[in-house]
Amino acid sequence: MKLDHEDLNRLIEKISASDIQEFSLEGEDFKLEIKRNLFDQNIVTNNLGSKNTFDKKTSVNSKSINDNVPVVNEPDVPQVAPPGSSDLTEITSPMVGTFYRAAAPGEDPFVEVGNTVKVGQTICILEAMKLMNEIESEFNAEIVEILVENGTPVEFGQVLMRIKQA
Repeated sequence: MKLDHEDLNRLIEKISASDIQEFSLEGEDFKLEIKRNLFDQNIVTNNLGSKNTFDKKTSVNSKSINDNVPVVNEPDVPQVAPPGSSDLTEITSPMVGTFYRAAAPGEDPFVEVGNTVKVGQTICILEAMKLMNEIESEFNAEIVEILVENGTPVEFGQVLMRIKQA
């Protein structure tokens, strides 16, 4: 069984959007395990053979309960536009990953508040399992708010930005 980067991303997105708590898939040159615990922290472990570019054990957005960090299960608060901003559209994260505003450290951000973007223009990058996924604008719009700090982990469906469609 071969699993390319796009297949892997689609699989992770489908599992993230489902109620699946544990998932395991094994091929000739890889083993993929995804586990979610009761605290709704996603643990993704990937052991791949030398034929693939993933050759490390990677953990995304995971915390060990033994890290002496209190685990707090906060209730999900729906993220909605502030009052009086019903004309804003929310751009949400299509996957679990790390949010980056620029292509590399020290480079200019893709967008700033007040910028106008066009359909297909890159607005940020989400890193998931060492893959850099460029997120493109689906609208001609103005960036009104950027709600996530550079280098911050994000969850599936989390609001990244608010825009005003042109």
